[in-house]
Amino acid sequence: MSDTPNVIPNMPIGSHQSSTSAKSNTTKRKEIYRYNAPWCIFSMNWSVRPDKRFRLAVGSFIEEYNNKVQVIYLDDEQGEFVVQSTFAHHYPTSKIMWIPDTKCIFPDLLATSGDYLRVWRINEDSEVKNECLLNNNKNSDYCAPLTSFDWNEVDPNIIGTSSIDTTCTIWALETEQVIGHTNVVSGRVESQLIAHDKEVYDIAFSRAGGGRDVFASVGADGSVRMFDLRHLEHSNIVYEDSNHSPLLRLAWNKQDANYLATFAMDSVEEDY
Repeated sequence: MSDTPNVIPNMPIGSHQSSTSAKSNTTKRKEIYRYNAPWCIFSMNWSVRPDKRFRLAVGSFIEEYNNKVQVIYLDDEQGEFVVQSTFAHHYPTSKIMWIPDTKCIFPDLLATSGDYLRVWRINEDSEVKNECLLNNNKNSDYCAPLTSFDWNEVDPNIIGTSSIDTTCTIWALETEQVIGHTNVVSGRVESQLIAHDKEVYDIAFSRAGGGRDVFASVGADGSVRMFDLRHLEHSNIVYEDSNHSPLLRLAWNKQDANYLATFAMDSVEEDY
């Protein structure tokens, strides 16, 4: 973060600029803000709640079981990011995401993936509470790590996860009113499907068809596959890498749902 102070230009004699205007100049936001975490950062995500502006969640990458997640926000008075909360997390977070709630209808929730899908609630006093741990592994002796997940923007009660066990799982969240410190969120498996021939590395919901039911996934088999929650017995392979290289991530065009982007392992090219 730059240490250069904001400077108020000298005002000519006789200027009638108010002290309030002068003060607003001193608090003018900088173009770049930096936050130095106490560990390597692996994942991050912006909060979209209008009442929680300039808030981020960041997850650590520590090569051991015990990792961390921090909630940070921009303090306008200090002109820098400050830590609101820090909490422990098992293994690094493969992805971290705030609930896509732009109308502040749902509780203030944060989800993380790693060994399992976890949903956290951020209370008004900045306390972080683990609301639920979602696990659909049939074998209790084996945990198939989750590589990614996506939170449905149209229906925030739906979360989709991708795993190295070749599956995608659609979770239905159930939220209740906050009563004291009781858990307000629970989840159940809506559906689970074998999505690819090899590991699945990412999943993303599309805004096509109303934005609730269509999603795509990519994986180690080098394909992009498209699904519809209303007809999960079928899927469409919409793209295959010419070298069958693993596809690591995908993103839908939010302006035109006919386009998505992906990239392959060790590739310098993006495909659309």
